[in-house]
Amino acid sequence: MLFAGSDRDGVASGKITVAYRRWAEPRVVEGRVYRTNAGRIEIDSIRQVNPELIADTDADLALADRQNARDVRRRLRGDESLPTFLIRFHLVEGPDPRDELATQTSLSEAELADLQERLDRFDQLSNHGPWTLQTLQLIETTPAVRAAELAASVGRETAPFKLDVRKLKNLGLTYSLEVGYRITPRGAAYLDATRSE
Repeated sequence: MLFAGSDRDGVASGKITVAYRRWAEPRVVEGRVYRTNAGRIEIDSIRQVNPELIADTDADLALADRQNARDVRRRLRGDESLPTFLIRFHLVEGPDPRDELATQTSLSEAELADLQERLDRFDQLSNHGPWTLQTLQLIETTPAVRAAELAASVGRETAPFKLDVRKLKNLGLTYSLEVGYRITPRGAAYLDATRSE
């Protein structure tokens, strides 16, 4: 989920804990933690609502930082025929586990085996063949290069390439930069281990 303008500040401060979204289907799951441009949030609940039945007295309006029901409807984006969802969430405090993973400068045998198993699974489930090692090596040798250029250099479309890199980031292996990516200390430790093998 992305938050625009003052909503981003409100979520980041913990003031906003409710959002209304017009989606074809739910894009978040209750109980899961999501990384947003305002910080990490955990979804407390999600339910479909009729925007025409939102009342000015609903307590959720203040929690979404909306003046009234008309303000909610005015700010909804997307096709009006799509369902509207009311999402309740809270800000997750503390460091992002990915950041802690990323700073690892060495891997134990067990950590290496676990990481290799996860990467092997990504490769096996891929519809375009093994990609994890190639992508890590590409980012290592060409940091801060646009994702579109990296994807094109290996004959891939940009969007699925970026999704794959996000999987590596979730394992603490890559950093996202303003432009492109960079290998983390953990990613470097993994690549060193593969070279030593």
